[in-house]
Amino acid sequence: MEQEQTAKKALTLKTLTKSNVWDVQENDIFRMWEGADKDADVKENVRHFVDIIRSAFMIEEVTTDSQLVKTKYEKQGYKVGQVRLDENKVVVWAIKKRPIMRVTDLTYENIRHISAAKLIEVLDRNFGGGWDSLSQSIQDIIESGFDISTTTLPKDRLHKKGGLYEKKLEDGFEVLEVAKGTWVEAIFAKAKPEKEKLRMKFSSSSDDEEDEDADVEIEDNYNKPDEDDIELDEPNDDDITEDNYSTMMDLGSGDPDEEVENLAEYGED
Repeated sequence: MEQEQTAKKALTLKTLTKSNVWDVQENDIFRMWEGADKDADVKENVRHFVDIIRSAFMIEEVTTDSQLVKTKYEKQGYKVGQVRLDENKVVVWAIKKRPIMRVTDLTYENIRHISAAKLIEVLDRNFGGGWDSLSQSIQDIIESGFDISTTTLPKDRLHKKGGLYEKKLEDGFEVLEVAKGTWVEAIFAKAKPEKEKLRMKFSSSSDDEEDEDADVEIEDNYNKPDEDDIELDEPNDDDITEDNYSTMMDLGSGDPDEEVENLAEYGED
């Protein structure tokens, strides 16, 4: 928890992305914008930063000073505050984190920012036909952040002692049970661990610092010609030895029909 709070404090408006913006809350947005108040880059790219924030937050511009209007937004879960877009323009925003209520709210950007329990809650709110009732695109998004497995068994066998259900729970999986008549489909979900991105570093004799972190160049074998298509050089007579010398029988250049007739006559004899 302390690490998460430290990470949030370390984030600034300029380091926000459409992924990590899901880690922050409404008050963090106002704090970040205030901290970037005099940053020239922010002033020149206001639309860019607003688009990133909008990917995770609903933003309403409050055009009146009416306290009644502000209170109305606050009752709906919005946070209201001032934002300076440039030196001459200060606006009042009402912002609220976009809720993840339905499977269609799930994206590759936010899937790793919810817990397995939250995922099960979202699935439970939308389910009816089981895991296979989800579109392939939604399944892909979910599986990018969670290990998913399913099993369908008669209701009286699903919770059998020592069975798969019990083992999955012991392994930290959350489970959703979807009734299918006298059978039950159990959907197990567990967050995947974050994979560290490894970067290979190569030493270089060059003094150029950029060369020290050169990317790995992978040989392209896909477009290489097949071995059969490679034109080989004619052998040099000097390279021929007793060990590699071979002869080929000259089949001649006669008429093939004539040769067939001769063979036929030879067979008759």
